[in-house]
Amino acid sequence: MTDLPDLPGILRAGEVLATAESIAAVQRPDGMIPWYPGGHCDPWNHVEAAMALTVSGLVAEADRAYQWLLDTQLPDGSWFNYYLASGVKDPRLDTNVCAYLATGAWHRYLSTGDVGGLEWLWPALSAGVDFVLRWQRVDGSIAWSLDPSGVVEPSALLTGSSSIYHSLRCAIACAELLGYERPDWELAAGRLAHAIAHQPDCFARKDEFAMDWYYPVLSGALSCGAALARMDAGWSTFVLEGRGVRCVSSGDWVTAAETAECVLALDAVGQAERARDLLTAVQALRRPDGTYWTGIVYPDEVTFPPLERSTYTAGAVVLAADALSGSSPTSGLFRGEGLPTALDLTEPAPGARREPVAPSRRGPIVP
Repeated sequence: MTDLPDLPGILRAGEVLATAESIAAVQRPDGMIPWYPGGHCDPWNHVEAAMALTVSGLVAEADRAYQWLLDTQLPDGSWFNYYLASGVKDPRLDTNVCAYLATGAWHRYLSTGDVGGLEWLWPALSAGVDFVLRWQRVDGSIAWSLDPSGVVEPSALLTGSSSIYHSLRCAIACAELLGYERPDWELAAGRLAHAIAHQPDCFARKDEFAMDWYYPVLSGALSCGAALARMDAGWSTFVLEGRGVRCVSSGDWVTAAETAECVLALDAVGQAERARDLLTAVQALRRPDGTYWTGIVYPDEVTFPPLERSTYTAGAVVLAADALSGSSPTSGLFRGEGLPTALDLTEPAPGARREPVAPSRRGPIVP
């Protein structure tokens, strides 16, 4: 393991460890990481929290979290949307949720160098990706969920599809390292990236949510110029200066997880100063025990949800600190370092001849 993320003047290594330990304190004996003590768990945020544990050297706890995913995966490769200690809370199947183990598996490998651990997670991540790609639409986007009766929702979500794209890149990297060929995954990633970058009408309109602003950038689906332009275009809408990122544009509800993820998006396109400023601002939501309020409504400075401190929020902050510190092999994950790029499916100019480019190695409650 390398040194813990350490950002003087923002978040020191000991504080990062305290935040990771606050996640581990909520983890159940079976490995499940609920949002808060006694709360529910969803597999996406569960993986994000596990990645923060790995970054902080709590690998045994992270592996318990991954084992929980292996133990709860359904025969078709999916996971339910929400779990409680007593069983399933929401049996919807969210495609983004089912893809994210691939990101966690690649992150674990980068952090530990443990190929055996990647082999351990491969069957589950492969089955999860195959499940997700069954629901890729003709336009390249991914249907966002199946309802409890198995009916496919008629829409795709930009945030979810963008996250799936990043997970596909991680899955392809895992496959290549282990010697598996997955050309269908590569083609699916290219089609998905093209939809995200060039076909906005493929997705349900959720323009008021900050995640729809920065996730196409965070995923790596946009060109550098388009990504920078997108961040600039949404800045005044979603950033409350000196406070952080609004979860939704309609009010001054700053959420620490969205702020930390926006830090990752900014870091991915080289906007380090903006990223550091945001991560500094969100430390106002930090508690003395290393936990973070999920969100605060300004100017009244009222927590929302009331007094909630969530593990996924803590996880996002740790991952943002890791990215900015550059102190570990995982710090470049959301910059796309070591991940394959997508097939270039952009239409050539009329009369031009272009060969396909092969992959190259390199909803919330509103207050």
